[in-house]
Amino acid sequence: MKAVVLNYRGSHKQQTNKQMLVKVDGVDTKPAAAKLVGKTVTYTTISGRKISGKISAPHGGKGVVRVIFADKGLPGQALGQPVVVE
Repeated sequence: MKAVVLNYRGSHKQQTNKQMLVKVDGVDTKPAAAKLVGKTVTYTTISGRKISGKISAPHGGKGVVRVIFADKGLPGQALGQPVVVE
């Protein structure tokens, strides 16, 4: 499945690079997003390095999910870029 990185998850005081909000194509409801929990999300950098994370929970009611990336998280260049949900 294709998806797009929307933004970092955070508040007005702090944000975290490890938790990202991702919109999956074709998923428009919270129950449909809940079915994706546990799947792997992979982002490929320009140099070909792959960064993977897991879907942890739905976020809101429009089909957006929270993804936790291991290690350092995603770079800022990933915002608005496509990722793959497996």
